[in-house]
Amino acid sequence: MWICPKCGRTFKKQEQGHYCGKAPETIDEYIVSQPEHTRQYLKEMKDTLRGALPEAEERISWSMPTFWQKHNIIHFAASKNHVGLYPGPEAVTEFGERLKEYKTSKGTIQFPYNKPLPLELIAEIGAWCARTGNHP
Repeated sequence: MWICPKCGRTFKKQEQGHYCGKAPETIDEYIVSQPEHTRQYLKEMKDTLRGALPEAEERISWSMPTFWQKHNIIHFAASKNHVGLYPGPEAVTEFGERLKEYKTSKGTIQFPYNKPLPLELIAEIGAWCARTGNHP
């Protein structure tokens, strides 16, 4: 067990990622709460998905920035070495050929901080999730 020295919460994993204090309520609050080197990637991800999903509502769901329209369409989140995009397993399969240079797992795509984000591809994935109803 690990106890966070800042907030005193107990976790099973050592150095477990979490929010000390009040969790962000908006995507913009989430972005500002992240380490500085991640913020530009997160802002680009948000702006790209906002353009692809103009009717969707922005929310925090499962502690992640989420675009929602009657259901969760797509999530994204900062990690130590990458921005994770969570479009669901069907989207990872559908776009698999174009995602070969990125690490993927069931429903998750990792975009490393040392490369520019493939914004056009991200927009296509978001729009596909909304259009098909395949979502996380």
